[in-house]
Amino acid sequence: MIDPDGYRPNVGIVLMRPDGRVFWARRVRRDGWQFPQGGMNTDETPVEAMYRELREETGLLPEHVEVLGVTPGWLRYRLPPRAIRRTERQVCIGQKQVWFLLRLVGDETNLRLDLTESPEFDHWRWVDFWYPVEHVVIFKRRVYASALGHLASFARSVAGPQAVPPQLPDPRAADGARRRNRDRPGRKRGGLGEPAKN
Repeated sequence: MIDPDGYRPNVGIVLMRPDGRVFWARRVRRDGWQFPQGGMNTDETPVEAMYRELREETGLLPEHVEVLGVTPGWLRYRLPPRAIRRTERQVCIGQKQVWFLLRLVGDETNLRLDLTESPEFDHWRWVDFWYPVEHVVIFKRRVYASALGHLASFARSVAGPQAVPPQLPDPRAADGARRRNRDRPGRKRGGLGEPAKN
């Protein structure tokens, strides 16, 4: 299911422990790490799709989690040109997502990555709340920052301000600052504002 603008409806899941750390998983046969996410079927609501994807990708059932918050409206990201399949009848240029923040209320032993014939993930760990913004693949960083920014207040109400501090700077701004410093006259190529060495 792809909308007229070329975006596929999708749900994203931020699974959090009560201490504010979030579930971070490695994709099968790849070096990329991400949050659970997946496309919506035409007959599903975002909530229904979220619970289906939660079960398929983590093994958790609705009774293992509590919904703490959801992002308002759609958040979008574009795929890099190399990932767009131009040969398809409907060309998908990216994802439009609704993100859910879930608190784990079940036991960690309920987490299983091998419930389907083709698992999405092969390894997982718990990371600090903002860690994924800087460690997800580059083309998803902006949407991760936006999603976590929307959900942070819900997470903070459970885990506290020490576990979920104020949001990191927008990764686009940080990347822009690095590029500007790198390209300024009198600066060493590739450095972050370090003086040039003769």
